[in-house]
Amino acid sequence: MTTPKITVIGSINMDLVTRSPRFPQVGETLLGSGFQRFMGGKGANQAVAAARLGAEVQMIGAIGEDDFGRELLANLQHEGVNTEAVKVLPALPSGIANITVAEGDNHIIVVSGANFGITPADIEAEEARIAAADIVLCQLEIPMDCVLAAARLAKKHARPFVLNPAPAQALPAELRSLVSVLTPNAYELALSLGLPTDTPVETLIRQSGCQVVMTLGSDGALYNDDTGILHRQSTFKVNPVDTTGAGDTFLAVMLASAILRGVEPDALALAHASRAAAITVSRRGTLSAFPDGHELTALLAVNGAR
Repeated sequence: MTTPKITVIGSINMDLVTRSPRFPQVGETLLGSGFQRFMGGKGANQAVAAARLGAEVQMIGAIGEDDFGRELLANLQHEGVNTEAVKVLPALPSGIANITVAEGDNHIIVVSGANFGITPADIEAEEARIAAADIVLCQLEIPMDCVLAAARLAKKHARPFVLNPAPAQALPAELRSLVSVLTPNAYELALSLGLPTDTPVETLIRQSGCQVVMTLGSDGALYNDDTGILHRQSTFKVNPVDTTGAGDTFLAVMLASAILRGVEPDALALAHASRAAAITVSRRGTLSAFPDGHELTALLAVNGAR
């Protein structure tokens, strides 16, 4: 079996998770039901989810020289992620995400810290890691000029560049032209394209100019194949406990499944990803909720993706 090689360029955060029976109203104080901390950040989440599937994962990012940073780095290494390209920035704190979980959903505020301390020069210094990847995966929790630098290097070496455009924001025209696969929700895609957020999803996907895998929450996912035809993937129904990290699980498993079979993201890859995301939302936490390697291998084996 081919080992997928994925270079992830993105954020590494400590998730500070508060649980409550419901979300507070403006100005209201509630008594919470629990507090935990987990390793997170979209970049780290996606790197770990891919590593648990057996991918060879290189992580490019930054942490602070603090207790959170040391813990985050150790956890990435424990998960089998190569961290040689993770910079330690003494002048900045490690990134954090303040997450409130209630009513089966979450509200998140991210403080970027060291994630916004990396520069295009830092990305360019890791050109060899990008050139050696089967897929280069990035998000928008690092500076936009760093995302552009990564996309240009992926293009230079003919590596597919997959962009998870979150947090939602308008994408520079050059970056959009360099993206191979875009993995937004409907709101993120509308902002990425500079279109009204009530634009029909089918129109958004057709105007994207690349392959899109759009996550639709409990309604599943939509994607366009290389002929432009739209396909829908339904979800696997579970009782949601915590939706944090479900999208990151979905993305990493979808890409690894496709790479294993030497294809573009397709119906089978989305089915594998949906099953993995269903496992994640049925558990508490972020990385701690991701399926482990045995569970993910079993998901792939069910449908012959070996």
